[in-house]
Amino acid sequence: MPDDVVAVRAAAEEESAFSHPAVEPDATAAYGDHPDQLIDFYAPRGATGSVPLVVVLHGGAWRAPYDRRHITPFAGFLARRGFAVANVEYRRGADVDVDVDGDGAGAGGGAGVAAVAGRWPDTFDDVAAALDALPALARQALPQADARRTVLTGHSAGGHLALWAASRHVLPVGAPWRVDGPPPLRGVVALAPIADFEVADKLAVCGGAARQLLGGDAHFGERRPYADPALLLPTGIATTLVQGRTDLVVPEAVAESYADAAAKAGEVVGLTLLEDVGHFPLIDPVADACAVVVEEIAQLAW
Repeated sequence: MPDDVVAVRAAAEEESAFSHPAVEPDATAAYGDHPDQLIDFYAPRGATGSVPLVVVLHGGAWRAPYDRRHITPFAGFLARRGFAVANVEYRRGADVDVDVDGDGAGAGGGAGVAAVAGRWPDTFDDVAAALDALPALARQALPQADARRTVLTGHSAGGHLALWAASRHVLPVGAPWRVDGPPPLRGVVALAPIADFEVADKLAVCGGAARQLLGGDAHFGERRPYADPALLLPTGIATTLVQGRTDLVVPEAVAESYADAAAKAGEVVGLTLLEDVGHFPLIDPVADACAVVVEEIAQLAW
């Protein structure tokens, strides 16, 4: 497919994904004192008895302008398909003034505003704390949720966080987020995840967001073993990646590299490649690709 056609299609896909009104949750709970340390809960629609719990981690390159609201239509779609849903917010990179014209103007000088990708270690602190607090919070907010059938999913940067959260038991000894054993998950479904920081960095994914997340050039190498899913294998957790083959935001090479790294570590990771699909249909309730995502989640959850 010609590049110009792919670009036009990608723009239409993004417009569709962001065209849906936000879906308000049935309940919201805090897992910390910061305003971003919140989890929205969506009760399953039309389901009786206990149901699986799907934990959603949103994307947006770990940057402040992109919060959990943009993925609420996807969370609502999962709830309509009979799942209990927990949509997790976490601290992201702050907006900062930057000297875009080189005149030395700083904060308040009108130079321009850019969003930093993530906060080290706050972004990781929050995801770990949210997952640790989730069983108790879910019992209160969604009594029909069966925590024994929890599936973790995330899109783009959220896909990275989902893979990372499932690998905390293989973090280097001494890591503050390390846990003694595998998390109680049925599995992970990572959607166009930034799953290999080395490849993502070479491809300048999201403007070099992975390098920025880890604190820039000075820290990228030393912090990768604590943050890069491709270095945290094998996990022993059932994992599937869903990836559009015409994704211009996170190219399929990133997911393929993670799958290759898993295979070298002795672990089989599912990789579902969708033809003529870009980055955003995976979380767009009206897109066929989103139905594929829900089926992948259902196969692990049920």
